[in-house]
Amino acid sequence: MTEEFFKREKDGILIKIKAVPNSSKNEICGLYDNALKVKIKAAAIENKANEELIKFFSKLLKVPKSSVILKSGDTSKLKTLYINNCTIDKLKNVCANINL
Repeated sequence: MTEEFFKREKDGILIKIKAVPNSSKNEICGLYDNALKVKIKAAAIENKANEELIKFFSKLLKVPKSSVILKSGDTSKLKTLYINNCTIDKLKNVCANINL
């Protein structure tokens, strides 16, 4: 697993995301240009895809939704998420079943 799509910051981690809205289900697909490619069910209108992305990572990493913050990429498919109170090891465990 490459460490280019995430890094440790203060009390959490930053994750680079390549979001694919309007998908059939929420899932992590692998890596895309040093970002974690994530399919999201919601459409990219009225902030629905961003909200679904936050909800997905909250559930995936077992952290409160308030701990998942969209740092950049509000209207872009390339996004950066900050996950407070999360470790790189926790992210690696979640991504262990994906061929990264």
